[in-house]
Amino acid sequence: MKDVDVVIAGGGIGGLTLALTLHQIGVSCVVLETARAMRPLGVGINIQPNAVRELFALGIGADLLDQVGLPVQEWALLGLNGKEVYAEPRGTFAGYNWPQYAVHRGNLHMLLYHQVIERMGPDAVKLGARALGYDRSNPKQPVCHVQIGDGQEQSYKSTLLIGADGIHSAIRAQMHPDQAPIHWGGAIMWRGTLRAKPMRSPSSFIGLGTHQRRMVIYPISKPDDQGLSLINWIAEVTVDSSGGWQQDSWFRETKLHEFAHHFEDFNYDWLDVPAMLRAADCAYENPMIDRDPISSWVDGPVALMGDAAHPMYPTGSNGASQAIMDARIIGAKLIAHGIGPRALSEYNAELCEPISQLVLRNRSAGPFGLLNLLHDRCGGVFDDIETVIPAQERDTFMGKYKQAAGFAKDMLNAAPATIAVGATV
Repeated sequence: MKDVDVVIAGGGIGGLTLALTLHQIGVSCVVLETARAMRPLGVGINIQPNAVRELFALGIGADLLDQVGLPVQEWALLGLNGKEVYAEPRGTFAGYNWPQYAVHRGNLHMLLYHQVIERMGPDAVKLGARALGYDRSNPKQPVCHVQIGDGQEQSYKSTLLIGADGIHSAIRAQMHPDQAPIHWGGAIMWRGTLRAKPMRSPSSFIGLGTHQRRMVIYPISKPDDQGLSLINWIAEVTVDSSGGWQQDSWFRETKLHEFAHHFEDFNYDWLDVPAMLRAADCAYENPMIDRDPISSWVDGPVALMGDAAHPMYPTGSNGASQAIMDARIIGAKLIAHGIGPRALSEYNAELCEPISQLVLRNRSAGPFGLLNLLHDRCGGVFDDIETVIPAQERDTFMGKYKQAAGFAKDMLNAAPATIAVGATV
């Protein structure tokens, strides 16, 4: 049995950000991570300006983030014929006080992990420790039960327990034993990377197609001496999901011929998608999944965060960003209310309902809903976008999403720091 203020079950992006936040505000913690060794898994993700602000406040600035990605300059949607539907600058290019970053997910994860070890010591993260559940028979001191790599079980007691153990969370399953199964709406994604020249700008996020067939393409590294960047791509097709997901796992390496035929006609004067896919150095398949929102993320001194609380479709590019925000809001509530259930209750009151609504908004395509609207009105092919979706309608649609996701520019730029400099519990 180990005594700390907070046990964090899960060492992903959210759990590690929480550990850094707790260290910053003077709260002791330990991270329990299932993996026996940390490895840079995954491909590209985007970190929105609201979350980048929080990383900067943790001392993880541009000098470090530039090592794992690059600031996003543009966000653009294009129809099936390759013509522009909507485009806007992003981050500091749009007047935000902070950039939006496109990063390699695994490299960001490793950056956070090394920061935790450097600042808090090697014992801050216990690897090979899978959370099994918790016991809160003592309401002032929950106990987290974990299975260690060799099959033995250990228990960690603390004042608070935070379940950051992902979409398959054991902490959530105990908190909500009657939760609905994982939800899959029919979208299948294939992901990979290749080295190529960036398109449209040095750092453009491009969404291309419709909700039935779509590509997402963006660089996650600055150009090298030959002008080549590491390009992240996602190919997505929506199929009939009435029979449920038929594969044995939610993630697998796959071959090009299994999916590339869906995109044979994605060939334009500025982009040849079939050639891009043939040049890819890897391809991984996974369904686009989430879970139905739950009524509460808190059970007394136990709380959920990140994908354990609100797994969401990646259509809004803000799953990792919200996990970072969760960590910082928990830290702010601990400062305001002390190390106890009241802080978790206030965290739940602030975020559970609006982020649950964001989960549902992302399920209905999030900002990519513009491409759904385009498909409904013209099949994705048009001559003049103004005759299909006028500019005001497009701007209003995107503005509502940014506000729901917490990164509307004027509101974010004017917001006080989530955690004041030097503030401690």
